[in-house]
Amino acid sequence: MIIGVIGGASVSREIREQAFEVGKRIAEKGAILVCGGLGGVMEAACQGARSAGGVTVGIVPGTDTGTANPHVAVPVATGMGIARNAIIVRTADVLIAVDGSYGTLSEIAMALNLGKTVVQLGSWRLPEAGEVDPKLYVTAESPADAVEKAAAMAQRRG
Repeated sequence: MIIGVIGGASVSREIREQAFEVGKRIAEKGAILVCGGLGGVMEAACQGARSAGGVTVGIVPGTDTGTANPHVAVPVATGMGIARNAIIVRTADVLIAVDGSYGTLSEIAMALNLGKTVVQLGSWRLPEAGEVDPKLYVTAESPADAVEKAAAMAQRRG
């Protein structure tokens, strides 16, 4: 099971703590965490996963794997800039959006377009923007709830 974690690079302490907990719980489920490999939500989630012995994959935008945060076990350099978001979405069985800005929104849109579930934890409130399949865009109340919902959706897909 591969769970993508998406979210902003500049985050508050509270968001960082949520992302850490999401990552930790992903590892405890025995899932692989894939993300954009940089800072903020991505770094905190990777740190949480690694603290629980998990595997982390970071799909970085540049050509240097050394730009990945120190908690990425498997850095993948793409040289694709933000287009690397498509690789993150394609790789994940399901995604968890923690907070986030426009890059996160693009990943959410790609996932929904591909029929992949996104569990949002304090992220974009899409149902207010128009028609969104409630089976594909699920709201979580906590990091634990987000990972439970994501794991259940990934198992259904797999």
